[in-house]
Amino acid sequence: MHGEYKVPGGKLVVVDLDVEGGALRNVRVAGDFFLEPDEAILSIDAALEGAPANTDTAGLTARIDAALPASTVMLGLTSEGVAVAVRRALAHATEWSDYDWQLIHEAPQSPALHMALDEVITAEVAAGRRPPTLRVWEWAAPAVIIGSFQSLRNEVDPAGAERHGITVVRRISGGGAMFVEPGNTITYSLSVPDSLVSGLSFADSYAYLDDWVLGALGDMGIKAWYQPLNDIATDAGKIAGAAQKRVAGGEGAVLHHVTMSYDIDADKMLEVLRIGKEKLSDKGTRSAKKRVDPLRRQTGLAREAVIERMIDSFRNRHGLTEGKVTDEEMAKAEELVRTKFGTEEWTARVP
Repeated sequence: MHGEYKVPGGKLVVVDLDVEGGALRNVRVAGDFFLEPDEAILSIDAALEGAPANTDTAGLTARIDAALPASTVMLGLTSEGVAVAVRRALAHATEWSDYDWQLIHEAPQSPALHMALDEVITAEVAAGRRPPTLRVWEWAAPAVIIGSFQSLRNEVDPAGAERHGITVVRRISGGGAMFVEPGNTITYSLSVPDSLVSGLSFADSYAYLDDWVLGALGDMGIKAWYQPLNDIATDAGKIAGAAQKRVAGGEGAVLHHVTMSYDIDADKMLEVLRIGKEKLSDKGTRSAKKRVDPLRRQTGLAREAVIERMIDSFRNRHGLTEGKVTDEEMAKAEELVRTKFGTEEWTARVP
């Protein structure tokens, strides 16, 4: 069995192993990380050898930590990262390179249609009718997108939304409200087979699926990192928030979508969203304006140039071919707008 895991902000860990009699055998750990002293790698292998195959990530991490020499120094590597690679091997997880990734980047569409397309495209990936897909959104109208479980009245000021012509829609994933305007926001979705995140905890899957965009930002000179559970941040503040939804059917799939602030109008956002003190308190700031730092200021690049560089970065790392929403997918999405995402019943399902 073979498993790979790129430690968030670190290096690639590769594990090869067998399972005999319910235990790990012939364990070999490798990768492009740095480790001192040299014999520590043998200690890691020995710690995993003979471990019950059903040992969870925490248990495997504890075995490794207990076996490492006191003088061990890890760079780009963690004991937990090795444990995750083991669990991915045991789960027969797939890798980014196992797929022919497809890009969808089309003309602006309505907020409700974007919600529907996320559901349809991810369901098609789950059913095996579509390859894993990166979809970059273009917005036809300003919107507030609330999380699946958020209260509409608690999150949105209806007077402010009406005054600024803001459409309010509800997505299928959890998480918090997003304020978007055409030209001021960069939004993308990854629709991936469930096997790509096999062996990862829910929290770890966020970091794993965000890793490519951290690299893309780094290519633009922005040092960014994953901030649990679902933010991407820099020294200047938060620049993006992510959300996920597991979709059943076929072999299953994961929807992972991210909204990045390119040039946010913070004053307008505060007139539309009801951002409470409790929400801000765990972010270490007293002002919603200070929570988000736009990419425009940090990069000095046009929005289109940022998107182009992000797409190029993904293509260079994982491969990417041009695609489109099929006629059948669009018909399904438009029907979902009519019956679900464009209805008051769905938008106000948590009043």
